[in-house]
Amino acid sequence: MLAYAAQGLGTEGGEIRGYLGRAAAALVGIGGACAAEGVTEAFTAVVERDAESSLAAIEMVLGQGVISSQLIDNLNASIHLRALLTDLFLIDEILKLRG
Repeated sequence: MLAYAAQGLGTEGGEIRGYLGRAAAALVGIGGACAAEGVTEAFTAVVERDAESSLAAIEMVLGQGVISSQLIDNLNASIHLRALLTDLFLIDEILKLRG
């Protein structure tokens, strides 16, 4: 999405809807995936809340007639999406250490 945002497109291009659709689908049930990997119940709840907020933002963008680069740039800047990504980076590092 960073590359799409950097293109400065005022109209929709590329496969952005497909990427967003796949991201939205991946967020459904993410808490179960965390629990299956042994993530604590408390942090799984955090991930679920952040995923729910991110999903709402992604669905709002998908509902627009045109997805411009600026719209994606604003989505990328969303604190909700950034929090979720940080959650997932943290889990990834923990799982690597368990390796």
